[in-house]
Amino acid sequence: MAPTHVLRCCQRGLAWIPVIFIALVVCWSYYAYVVELCILTIPSTGEKFIYLVVFHLSFVMFVWSYWKTIFTRPANPSKEFCLPKSEKEQYEKEQRPETQQEILKRVATSLPLYTRTGAGAIRYCDRCQVIKPDRCHHCSACDMCVLKMDHHCPWVNNCVGFSNYKFFILFLTYSLIYCLFIAASVLQYFIKFWTSELPESHAKFHVLFLFFVAAMFCISILSLFTYHLWLVGKNRSTIEAFRAPVFRNGPDKSGFSLGFSKNIAQVFGDQKKYWLLPVFTSQGDGLSFPTRLVTVDPEQPTECPQPGGLDKGAAEGPAEQTNPLSESQNRLLGNDYHSEEDHKEIDVLKSDEKMSEAITISIESES
Repeated sequence: MAPTHVLRCCQRGLAWIPVIFIALVVCWSYYAYVVELCILTIPSTGEKFIYLVVFHLSFVMFVWSYWKTIFTRPANPSKEFCLPKSEKEQYEKEQRPETQQEILKRVATSLPLYTRTGAGAIRYCDRCQVIKPDRCHHCSACDMCVLKMDHHCPWVNNCVGFSNYKFFILFLTYSLIYCLFIAASVLQYFIKFWTSELPESHAKFHVLFLFFVAAMFCISILSLFTYHLWLVGKNRSTIEAFRAPVFRNGPDKSGFSLGFSKNIAQVFGDQKKYWLLPVFTSQGDGLSFPTRLVTVDPEQPTECPQPGGLDKGAAEGPAEQTNPLSESQNRLLGNDYHSEEDHKEIDVLKSDEKMSEAITISIESES
């Protein structure tokens, strides 16, 4: 037991090495830009002032979003997704997978679940002993189930998921701006040092190396930034991009897509004034998400009444119950709207036919 515990502690300590490396590079870049470039190399006072103001704005936003991405704890499933004590004991005693699934299905009837495993079973984590909410996955590095898990990022030593995905996007945004600004503003002095237009000094090494580092990080961050912007527009996580979520009617990579504007709002929130600030404004609770349901789900309750004034559930007795669709999902479906429009068009056609018949009768009577 002791060696395993020590090994686990060593792994947690080593996991901070990438974060420490990034922190050291950022601290050196601050010194190289502010002291070696702006104070010791740039002769113009106005140019120094403009560079320092823009640099510090991008630096503060970059560090703020990076800090929030690292130290925001991943969101976990709530207690309602844990098995009750009696069902849990029954589940652990049962050896047959079919019976275990029946137990999970009974518990899952009161939960907002729309996704399944590839085999169509309830998604259950034996490690955390919880029924997995939609888009939730178990992270082996964090040893926990993470809501709307995107990936585990070693550069922040944290899981990127529902609670910090906005911070991660802003971290990529401001780090890209930070690197682009450094590379663009250093370029002219990089050329002057390279062509020996400026005299030899200890600042030469810092300026040359600063440009190379900024350009290298800029290229690597740009690809990751554009990829995650594409994921946000499609309302997919990295996991869902490689493995489509399985709904009751089959796998669908676009199952959670609500349209571009709604997909953006789900991550950044409704108020645009907070979009560029690393404060939590994402929609929802991470436990359930509106889905692009375009076909009738056989396990969802229907609204159509049965003959005799009784619906199917009342006629057949207390059958398996499931949660009704959320309000946002009902708005997405929009079936009621289309049916009302169809009825209006039919009424208009009927009224036009009656009017034409009346005109024909009046003409015949006059003749």
